[in-house]
Amino acid sequence: MMNWIVLLATFASIDLSVSLKELEYSTPRSCKELKQRFGFSTDGLYYLSTASGVVYQTYCDMTTAGGGWTLVASVHENNMYGKCTTGDRWSSQQGGSPNVPEGDGSWSNTVTFGTAEAATSDDFKNPGYYDITAEDVAVWHVPNNERVDQWKVKSFLRYHTETKFLNSYSGNLYNLFKLLPVKFGVGTCPANHGPSVPLVYDLGDATSNHNLYGPNIRAQTQPGFITFRAINTEGAAMAICSGVKPTGCHNEH
Repeated sequence: MMNWIVLLATFASIDLSVSLKELEYSTPRSCKELKQRFGFSTDGLYYLSTASGVVYQTYCDMTTAGGGWTLVASVHENNMYGKCTTGDRWSSQQGGSPNVPEGDGSWSNTVTFGTAEAATSDDFKNPGYYDITAEDVAVWHVPNNERVDQWKVKSFLRYHTETKFLNSYSGNLYNLFKLLPVKFGVGTCPANHGPSVPLVYDLGDATSNHNLYGPNIRAQTQPGFITFRAINTEGAAMAICSGVKPTGCHNEH
C-alpha cells in the first residue's frame, strides 16, 4: 500500500529585496516564494497563506529540480481490495457510477481535508490545491504511515513534469479539473482524454513505474507520462493515471 504525494511547482514575480524579518508580517503563498523571497532551503513543514488570508501548514521540497515545490494533496489507499470505499475522500463510494455522476467532487472543489504531517496515513488536500498558481506537478510514491522526515528517503518513485503544462489550465489542478471534470459520462475514450505530460524521474525510472501495473494495463499504456482525466470504455473518468499514457480504453485496471 502506498500514497501519491502531489506537489506543485509555482511561479511568480518575486521581490528579492524583502528581508527575512518580514516573514513575521507577510506569510508567503507558496514554497517557491519561501525559497526565493526569504531564503529557506531545507525540506520540511512550513506555513503558507492563501490570497484571502487562510493560514495552513504544508510540506515544502526545497531541493528537487531547483526546489520550491509545494505539497497540495495526497491520495491514500486504505484498502487495496475495496476501491472508492468510505475514507477515500477523493472518490468515496462513487467509482464512476451513473447514479452519482459528479462523485464527491474533491478534484474540482475547494473542500480541504487531512493534515500535512499525516499525509501518508490519510487523504490530504490543502488550500494550495486551488490557491497557488503553478506551472508543473511532481508526484512521490511513499509507503503508508511514514513520518515527514522520512518521505524523501523512503519513497520508491519521485518524478515531475517540466513542460509548464499548467499554464494551459489556469495554473493548478483545481482549474484543470474544472475544465476537464472527473464525471461519469462526460466523454468517450480516447477522444476526451485530458493531457498526457512527459515525466522527468528524480528517483526510479519509467520502466520501474510501468512495472507497478499488471500485465493487462502495461499492454495498453505507454510509460513515462502522467495523464489527467482518462476515460474508459464504460464512460467513467479516472483523475490521474500516474506514470503512464493510456493507449487503450480499460484504464480502470
